[in-house]
Amino acid sequence: MSDERCHQRRRAGRASAVAIIGATMVGLALAGCTIGPHTVGRDRFDYSAAIAESWKSQMLLNLVKIRYSDPPIFLDVGQIVSGYTVQSTFTASGNIFSFNSPNGFNPAGVPSSSIGLGAQGQFTDRPTITYAPLVGERFARSFMAPMPPAAVLSLIQAGNPADVLIRMTVHVVNGLHNRFGGDLRATQADPEFYEMLAHLRRVQLSGAIGMRIRRIDKEDAATLMTFRREVQPSVDADILAVRKLLGIDPAARELRVVYGSVPADDKELAMLTRSILEILVDISSFIEVPEAHVAEGRVGATAPPEAGPSGPLPPLIRIHSSADRPANAFVAVHYQDYWVWIDNRDILSKRLFSFLMFIFTLVETGPRESPTVITIPTG
Repeated sequence: MSDERCHQRRRAGRASAVAIIGATMVGLALAGCTIGPHTVGRDRFDYSAAIAESWKSQMLLNLVKIRYSDPPIFLDVGQIVSGYTVQSTFTASGNIFSFNSPNGFNPAGVPSSSIGLGAQGQFTDRPTITYAPLVGERFARSFMAPMPPAAVLSLIQAGNPADVLIRMTVHVVNGLHNRFGGDLRATQADPEFYEMLAHLRRVQLSGAIGMRIRRIDKEDAATLMTFRREVQPSVDADILAVRKLLGIDPAARELRVVYGSVPADDKELAMLTRSILEILVDISSFIEVPEAHVAEGRVGATAPPEAGPSGPLPPLIRIHSSADRPANAFVAVHYQDYWVWIDNRDILSKRLFSFLMFIFTLVETGPRESPTVITIPTG
């Protein structure tokens, strides 16, 4: 091999080493540029999507646990702290060697000098996620306290279906009892209850129902349910039917909304509302559990649908079970060798499941604890 060819190879090797080192340094520089404000868009949406999916799975799993008399566990994501670190080092060294032989001959292919280049980079992402279990006072405040009747009326005023909402959140309205699906105290609804809901839904669709807050003193306020005066004859007939079924004064235009099962007079709407835990117990009763588990005594059988004014009532939510993992599920969890899931094409069940998670915010009472403020470097 000639000296010229050796020099060409050495120059090519040095150029390759420099190119590799350069690419490494450029990559580290670009990684460093992505730290700081550039991470907000990526991290915020990625973490929010992950939390939403885990929240759905946790909710469905706890519904299944309640159905199987297994204690539910709820964990809140308290904080997410994502810290990034970029480290890089670069080294260079050179050496000159002499390989002159006694007769002055330099062996071919043996370098007379060398250059050493080195680079090292490290990119680290260490997210810290804190979880807060709902226990003690927080559990009692969030899950054991009944929903305020004013909150139920506000949701109706916001356009949520009155019949579905009252079926889910109320035990008794002016002495009319709702269905409850818990195994320990399962009860059937009064026939007049579903009849009242059918009339009330038609009144709601006409826009004849409203609400008003009347200030009593500096600390207390009364929630009033109102009926519009000028309505169509068909709507007026539904309003009269609702008044009759609830024992309300036919001439009253405003009704005081209170918590309770029996009104004090014919100008009061008494609602015995449910707590979140009671709502979960009732919703879990609609789960279509495997027949094998029922035969083994692991869980009670699913109750048949109740009859309303127009025939059998559809369940509030359809939650299926199968031995195989579902192919098109909105949310699915694995429990005791079976998959429990909600069909992604069942819009009504998806809507109620999402609404169930939303109403958690309506039962928070009392002051919230201030979160700890953490300051971290961004690069």
